[in-house]
Amino acid sequence: MFEAILTLCLAGVGGDAPCREVLLPGYEATTEAACVAALAARAPDGAGEARCAPLGAALDVDEIAPGVFVHLGQVAEPDQENLGDASNLGFVVGREGVAVIDTGAAAWMGEALWRAVRAHTDLPVTHVILTHIHPDHVFGAAPFVATGAQVWGHEDFNRALADRAENYLESLEREIGQGAMIGTQVPVVTAPVAGRAELDLGGRVLLLEAWPMAHTGTDLTVHDLSTDTLFAGDLVFDTHLPALDGSLRGWRAVLAGLQGRGFARVVPGHGGPSLGWPEGGLATARYLSVLERDTRAAISAGARLGEAVLQIAAGEATQWALFDAYNARNATVAFTELEWE
Repeated sequence: MFEAILTLCLAGVGGDAPCREVLLPGYEATTEAACVAALAARAPDGAGEARCAPLGAALDVDEIAPGVFVHLGQVAEPDQENLGDASNLGFVVGREGVAVIDTGAAAWMGEALWRAVRAHTDLPVTHVILTHIHPDHVFGAAPFVATGAQVWGHEDFNRALADRAENYLESLEREIGQGAMIGTQVPVVTAPVAGRAELDLGGRVLLLEAWPMAHTGTDLTVHDLSTDTLFAGDLVFDTHLPALDGSLRGWRAVLAGLQGRGFARVVPGHGGPSLGWPEGGLATARYLSVLERDTRAAISAGARLGEAVLQIAAGEATQWALFDAYNARNATVAFTELEWE
């Protein structure tokens, strides 16, 4: 198999600027000649140096239910070793199209996810669904947008990401390197969800639900009705310490509601990649409960924020990876929310 690629380089001095081979999706062919013919017949805009090459690397995916595929991201912070591969991504295959759920931290991840889709089906990717605004989930959307996929997300997604996109991109360039970020674009939701929406992939319906302020202010879940699989985004964590960027009380309420519903399996935003339910949400619920209990105790005792964050939820330290990276931030958000009740 062959695909079309284009070498893109950042502007630099002395010819030492980083470069990356960027995938041009939609030109895959069984032979190099067929790929070249496809490029000649439908030349991509602004890609005069496009050429054909053997298929690049695809993301590893597991089929956790019929037609439901998940890539297990590393339980780690983005760095120059994992290049941002630090969250779970997935796709669901219907009779007429494919829905991709989250796209990773950079265009290279979207390209590798595109190859994973193509390894399992030739159907078009008709929908990209972004579960919330955090950069490890959304910045790989460009390859799918380029082929015409509609982008779905919470109704507040675009406004919230616009406020943070510049900082997110700067942080990712520091963490994984400028070269790895080549080709990355800020995604724009073209099909906002307020409440619920249904997507029909052809004999396969996905139920999208937008939630009130919880993990973030832009949380969206995806329920594949055919297999009773819920993509929970970061409303559910496994192994990786939950990260609070919204409302502690809101997150607890949303999670409690989800735990009252029956799903065959749940895909968390990190860890897993497939959890039984409701037991798969118990660790997240426990941590959030301890976070609230300890925060309220610190506030009642008159503790200052700087002192309190060192003690809040300290008993959870041995239960999670990345505790030191996220717990103090969580305690700060919780303290700020609860002290003004």
